[in-house]
Order: sequence, then structure tokens, then C-alpha cells
Amino acid sequence: MRILLMAAFLLGVGRLSAQDASPYVPLHHWATAYVEHLIARGVMVDPSPLTRPVRRDDLRRALEAVDTLHLGAGERAVVRRIVRELAVRERGPTVRVDGDVTVAMASHARRDPLREAGAGHATAAGGLAAQLRFGPVVAVTHPYFDSRLKYDPDYQGKKDRVVAGRNAEAYASLQWRYGELFFGALDRNWGPPALEGLLVSPAPYSYDHFGISLGTSGVRVEGILTQLDDLPDSTGVPNHRYLVAHRLVLRPPGPTTISLWEGNLLAGPDRPLEPWYANILTLGLLSQYDQGVRTNSLLGADIQTRVGRITAFGSLLIDDIQIDRSAPGDQEPTSYGLTLGARGGAGNASWTAFYTQVANLTYRTPNPVETVMRRGVGLARNFADYDQLTLRASVVTGPGVLLSPEATLLRQGKGDFRLPYPPVAAYDSTPVFLQGVVERTVRLALEARIEGPRWGFHGDGGLHLIHNAGHVSGDARTRWVGRVELTWRFRKESLLP
Repeated sequence: MRILLMAAFLLGVGRLSAQDASPYVPLHHWATAYVEHLIARGVMVDPSPLTRPVRRDDLRRALEAVDTLHLGAGERAVVRRIVRELAVRERGPTVRVDGDVTVAMASHARRDPLREAGAGHATAAGGLAAQLRFGPVVAVTHPYFDSRLKYDPDYQGKKDRVVAGRNAEAYASLQWRYGELFFGALDRNWGPPALEGLLVSPAPYSYDHFGISLGTSGVRVEGILTQLDDLPDSTGVPNHRYLVAHRLVLRPPGPTTISLWEGNLLAGPDRPLEPWYANILTLGLLSQYDQGVRTNSLLGADIQTRVGRITAFGSLLIDDIQIDRSAPGDQEPTSYGLTLGARGGAGNASWTAFYTQVANLTYRTPNPVETVMRRGVGLARNFADYDQLTLRASVVTGPGVLLSPEATLLRQGKGDFRLPYPPVAAYDSTPVFLQGVVERTVRLALEARIEGPRWGFHGDGGLHLIHNAGHVSGDARTRWVGRVELTWRFRKESLLP
């Protein structure tokens, strides 16, 4: 890894002075929903297809290039507001601080309203995000408190205090024309932005990792690596665990972007991170064979292309596809993930439709320490053995007002990657998809956002019609799931002394 980092530095050192670094616009930023609406409607070019988050300067340039003659009055106001928000007011080494205070009330504690969990409460949150830019280097830290975290089952931090808190983003990034070196914590999503990626996603709370990117906007290779939490294997011995993910992104002239990726989850008692897995210019699957070491390998691809006013997208994950079941060690049930979808514009509205499916045994293996999760939460999807069909729309009805209706059908089997892998004797009887009694949820919801210069409102309400609730045959339930929050924001930017 040291050799790789040194090579990357030497490749870029001659160009460092030619580019100022830019922080990322985090996925939870208030502008994200408006930006995705404009991209889906086809009035704005996606500055980073199949990759989220987007750098602030790239997003600002994409917004400045929007032809406002094709926008409604409310959309024009939103574009002006976001551009002002992203603008760099000072030239040279700068520090910027963004602060916010939020009060909220919700029927649940989990971030995902479709799979609500945790007790509902009135909660309070607040934080300060500091950004330091000096030439090719940017450093960001965003500590915050949020009493909701105490009740969220997906948050495994410290919960035994009146107020819980964490760092949403904390990273340093060295950027140049042909690449980036990154270390720190940041939510990422590889794949279509309409839903969570099949390998790298924001399902877990942001975690520290190394990242590297080499190439141009048309061809680049990327890699991330991190150490995960230790877990005991089937004999009870604690194992060190690591995630290494590589990706090749191809964006030839035209409207198509393709990414080919692999993930490797390494585990073993006192196991170090072998350098051949960190090499972004080779396949971890080949390294596994060449070095004679074991790892859980996942392969996949994402594609996005635009035809007229419609953008089509798809993803495929191959976790364990059997080619020759007569071969020793090649008899495990098939596991995979897939997504097919499209989005586009209809007048002043945008729409997104997608279908996604994750097989029963995806993300788990006979060796429990190779399960694709961190602290009990999936590194990609947080659930397996399900499929989901979603139709979502959005429209800007006034300055800063975004309405987004949604209809979703979710079918959830009893499979869960946190469960033990089935024994060999049960392979033939283990369903590939939708095990046991299937829970079916129909969600009908409306999301509303209103953003002003300092104040923001976000509300999300949905009716859940559940059949076979809790995988109990015939148990029908109706739930109202909702959340409302009010946020006050401020910012300050100045030159560094």
C-alpha cells in the first residue's frame, strides 16, 4: 500500500498547484433532493454518474450550466439558492463553518421510513461542519449531536447518555487533475443514486477508510479499504476483518457510464491486510487464487445511459453463482443482487421507477466472519432476501418547495445475512429467493421539503399496508409512519490567517 500511495503522489505532484481541492457535498445535505430532481428531469447534467457524493465545485459548475429557460420559477429560485450556497466567497486558503440546529418528531428512529424501527420520540440535533481549503488539500470535520441516535437500531455507537453524537464527516483529501488520495469518514454510494448500491452504500453510518482515485473523467480506477470490527469465527476465535473494494469507471463520449467493480472481505485470526488486495490495478479474485489465501469475493457492474429524456440504469452483483455443482466447494446456493430502473421528466415534474432484488444468502458465507457487514449493519444493502418495486415523483411547486409522492411494494423473506449459513445438508432445500412466510408491505407516502435562506422544513408521511406482518401468516396490519423536522442553519467563511 505504501508503494501504491507513493506512486500516486509522484504521478500528481507536478500538477498539485494547478487545482484547488473541493470538499464533497454530503448525501444528507439539504440540496441533494433538489439536485436529484433536476438531474432526473433532464435539465441538469449529472456531474458524477454512478458516484455519490459529488464534489462541491463540480456540482456548482453543473448548476451554473443549467439553461434556466427550461425551468419553472420555483426551480430557478432553487438553482440560484444552491449556487449561492456552494459558491466560494474567498480566494486562497479558506475556512468555512456551517452550523445547524434541528428539532424533530417521528414515529420511528431508523433513517429508512420503509423499514421503520426503533421507538418514536421528539428529538433534537445540531452540529458544526468545518471545511479547510488550502491549494490541493481539503480537510473536513462535522461533529454533531442527535438524540435520535439513541433509539436507532442501525447506530452502534455510545447510547447510554442523554444526548448521543458522532462525526458525520471527518476526512482529509489531496486532489489533483488526475486523481485523489483520501482518508477519513464519508458516506459513499457506488451505483445509481436512486437507491443504495450493491457493494458500497450509505446503509452503515460513515466509517473511516482509505480511498484512491486515478484517471480522468472518462476513465478512472478507484479503490477503498478499511478495517472492520473483529468477529468470532465458528470456533469462537476472534478474527480481524477488512473490506477492499475496487472499481473501473468508463465514461466514453455520449450519455453512457459503466462501472465494473469487485469487493473482497478478508478475515482471519491476527490476519494483516495483504498488499496484493490493496493494489487497485489487479483483481482481488485473482490474488486469492495466486496467493492461495481465502477471501469472500463479490463481483458486479453498474450502467447508466440516457435515451431522449429518459435515463435508464441497472446493477448486477454476483456473490456466489454456481457454474459446476459437481465441483468440490461449488455447491452453495446461488446468491446475487440486481437492479433495473429509469428516471425522466414529465413537464415540470420528474419521476423515478426501479425494481431491485437481493437473494436469500447474499452477503453471507459459511464462514461468519466474512459476512458483508460492519457492527451488525450491511456495508451495502442492510437487508437480503427481498425485492422492491418503487415509483417516485417530484415537483417544485414554489421557491424552495419540493413535493415527492411515492408508491412502493416490498416483499421480504425470512432470510437475513446476520443469520448462520445453512449446513451443507440443507443446501438443496434452501430457497434462492424469498424463504419462509413472505411479509408484504405496500407504502403510499408523500415527502415535502421547504427551504428558505436560513430555515428548512422536511416532512415525510406514509401509510404502510402490511400482509403477513412479522412473517406470521395472515397477520394484517396498517401503520402510519411519519417524521417532521425544522432546521435553522448558518454559515461563516473567511480567509485563513
